[in-house]
Amino acid sequence: MTVLVTGATGNVGRHVVAGLLEKGVPVRAMTRAPERAALPDGVEVVRGDLAGSGSLDAALAGVDRAYLFPLPGTAVEFTARAAKAGVRRIVVLSSVAAEYADGDYSGDHHTAVERAVEASGLEWTHVRPGEFMANLLDWWAPSIRAEGVVRAPFGSTRSTPVHEADIADVAVAALLEDGHAGKAYGFSGPESLAKTEQVRVLGEVLGRQIRFEQLTPDGARALWLRQGMPPEAVDWLLQDPVDVPVGPTAEHVTGRPARTFAQWVADHRADF
Repeated sequence: MTVLVTGATGNVGRHVVAGLLEKGVPVRAMTRAPERAALPDGVEVVRGDLAGSGSLDAALAGVDRAYLFPLPGTAVEFTARAAKAGVRRIVVLSSVAAEYADGDYSGDHHTAVERAVEASGLEWTHVRPGEFMANLLDWWAPSIRAEGVVRAPFGSTRSTPVHEADIADVAVAALLEDGHAGKAYGFSGPESLAKTEQVRVLGEVLGRQIRFEQLTPDGARALWLRQGMPPEAVDWLLQDPVDVPVGPTAEHVTGRPARTFAQWVADHRADF
């Protein structure tokens, strides 16, 4: 059995690759730049791009199962080529937002991929985490490194971010174990934390003072647009904030306690 991992150098994909290797499963990692992949020894690294169909047939040859990074524009073609190649099972990196899709920016994106995979006739499992802790590597890490400050709106709004390693653990279980076909696993992190509390934990774990500067929605919009975020994503992030309670975590699939935000900060100490 060979498992194809698309998006293999991403925040979650790297952990999926590592988890499969730990289980002794042959892994084929697809990436647009194999020369920069820096993946562990024992991984078959192949050049491929979900946005360019010409590379997919070679990447899928001899593959039994696949982990699919969500790219709506090519999901139908990928699943068709996967079925033709003999793939039996696809595990989709999705989002809890897919549960609420109907004009929702993130939900519509992920639902399009889910529906393409479901229509393929292959075994499927959807992995639907909530907010990624890893988002902060783009959103907060640069200003923390440069100025020791976090600038964000809605400082008191509570969310339940998920460690990318927990997301990968759920995906690996669905790829390798029976009993997950036809299921969509929505899950949160183990704590409901306000942004101000996340900043406090960052300072405690990193051992230095980090200041929180609350932005108005207009200030956040201007900052994110300057940073190159798509306008539709900005609109989605600036919707009326709501507190998110803790729900089922990765533990209900993996049997292991979900990783905390403090654990995540320690794992990414060098990034800050």
